[in-house]
Amino acid sequence: MEQARMRLHDTRTGALTELATREPGEVRIYTCGPTVYNYTHIGHLRPALVTDVLARHLRRHGYRVLWVSNFTDVDDRIIARANDEGVAPGDVAGRYIRDYLDNMEALGIRGVERYVCVTDHIPDIVAMVERLVERGFAYAVEGDVYFAVEAKADYGKLSGRMLGEMQAGARVAVDERKRHPMDFALWKSAKPGEPAWPSPWGPGRPGWHIECSAMSLRYLGDNFDIHGGGDDLIFPHHENEIAQSEAFTGNEPFVRIWLHNAMVQIGREKMSKSLGNFVRLTDLVQRYPAGALREFVLSTHYRKPLQYSTDALQEGHRAWTRLVEARNAWRTALDGREAAAPTGPAVEESDLDALAVRIERAFDAALDDDLNTSGALGHLFELVRAGNAALSAGRGGLLRAALATLESCGDVLGLWEGAVPPDLGHAEGRAGGLVELLIDLRTEARAFRDWALADRIRDGLARLGIGLEDTAQGTRWKRAELPPAPGGDDR
Repeated sequence: MEQARMRLHDTRTGALTELATREPGEVRIYTCGPTVYNYTHIGHLRPALVTDVLARHLRRHGYRVLWVSNFTDVDDRIIARANDEGVAPGDVAGRYIRDYLDNMEALGIRGVERYVCVTDHIPDIVAMVERLVERGFAYAVEGDVYFAVEAKADYGKLSGRMLGEMQAGARVAVDERKRHPMDFALWKSAKPGEPAWPSPWGPGRPGWHIECSAMSLRYLGDNFDIHGGGDDLIFPHHENEIAQSEAFTGNEPFVRIWLHNAMVQIGREKMSKSLGNFVRLTDLVQRYPAGALREFVLSTHYRKPLQYSTDALQEGHRAWTRLVEARNAWRTALDGREAAAPTGPAVEESDLDALAVRIERAFDAALDDDLNTSGALGHLFELVRAGNAALSAGRGGLLRAALATLESCGDVLGLWEGAVPPDLGHAEGRAGGLVELLIDLRTEARAFRDWALADRIRDGLARLGIGLEDTAQGTRWKRAELPPAPGGDDR
């Protein structure tokens, strides 16, 4: 398939920019991952899912995609949680890294070429800080090392903030040892009881901003193609990344396109771990099929805030169900399992084939236009309406091209993750037999006090919209609306 000619909104220029890659046929992407001191929430899903769809779209059009994402696995909050629990900081980080990766796998986000951790790259970070000191962009004070923002004349070019304005708004005497209030830490001297690594300035650990520069430069090189993350990272994190990276390499630009997604909001407030208003992603994955969660997130353009609510999730699930049911019904018709005679107006195969071609082109054009996933979904629903009309008219045998387009485009958005196969979704007798078999297995598991297996069967059926009720006469089942997602917790 012809390579996509994408235009993406570049935060630095504030304009749509054509994706012109450094290496022909290859796109190099870095995304900022979570600081792993608490459970993964749906706010973490958005940047990962945006980049996943971008990578799927590019790969479909013949690009090789090298996607690197990081974990901040040493941080004040990780250390504080470890002290509270009486465990090592690495144990805390490892727990929440596993939680994140399990959720990404469950949601079909498998395109990351390499996940990287700060603690595995301390030598790279130390070498980078040394070079910045040598080149006069950084200075050491009592075991700490700071980047000198005044040494970088264009500091502030990503966020559009002028250094003088930043200084006027800075708190007085943040650290009297700094040459400028906006200077930021590249290396922090060790405090008693904290994890530390050797360096030319004494034992310590990296500052937050330097980690992403060191790791992205190592795996993607200078002037790589796309750097992604939430728009809450534009300042200071990504601003500081640009300054220190370009000071280190002497080359500009550090990144060709800066791609920032807006925040997930709950009650018009940013969802975050620090505010304690977050919804665990694991809880949502247990209650909704992966494709339904993806539809919910992708139905809003990535640069607009995503409003989280149970009603919005339920609507996303209903919309996704329409797509899955259409795909399954079309498959069934084409397999010859439905032999209804034509009852409606004739639908010509050439009309449906032409529509399928037009929809596929419109779908690709929507994604090429700043990754307009909401527009792309709209085109799929247009195809579904036409295909279902043909099916209702008894012309299901004409749906082959439409089905191929629906399936291939749906794959790009990851909509079939967690979808119910046609035999379960459209043959109630067979579905009932499968459910009854699972209920028998669950009953047997409960008899042997294997509660974990019993719960797994119950929760798995719940994700498919099948509710169980244990009564004195045995376990009953029924198709039910999916339960609402829980509110946030800060476990």
